[in-house]
Amino acid sequence: MARVKLDLPSAFPFSTPIEVGIGHINYGGHLGNDSALTLVHEARLRFLKSLGFTELNIGGRGIILADAVVVFKAEAFWGETLIAEVASADFNKYGCDLFYRFRKQADDKEVLHAKTGVLFFDYTTRKPASVPAPFLSALGMQESPQ
Repeated sequence: MARVKLDLPSAFPFSTPIEVGIGHINYGGHLGNDSALTLVHEARLRFLKSLGFTELNIGGRGIILADAVVVFKAEAFWGETLIAEVASADFNKYGCDLFYRFRKQADDKEVLHAKTGVLFFDYTTRKPASVPAPFLSALGMQESPQ
């Protein structure tokens, strides 16, 4: 079976603790694959909030996800605290990739890696929008590398 390979950035400037809740657990007794994206979503919301944004208002634009990749590294169980790290990279005219690394707080063991392709979107015109300048500024960037 061919495995998905996900190359992570070298630095993750944002991190937040997230507890694995009972609703994240599947019939196998560990973190379910569907819940992995729920944890990624929570990490993304907290990352955006730390920059002063929401998913519906990033410099007047919203976001939609163009794609998602999840690579599991180890099991996670109910009650464990994971450290979710987030980094942005691979900018283009209309978006970027957000990368995620989840580690167990107790022993630093990596649980999952993920990436979401973020497309900035004008919900009024229902069309893609360029990367908002306030987002780039919050990340310490002058303009979107193309």
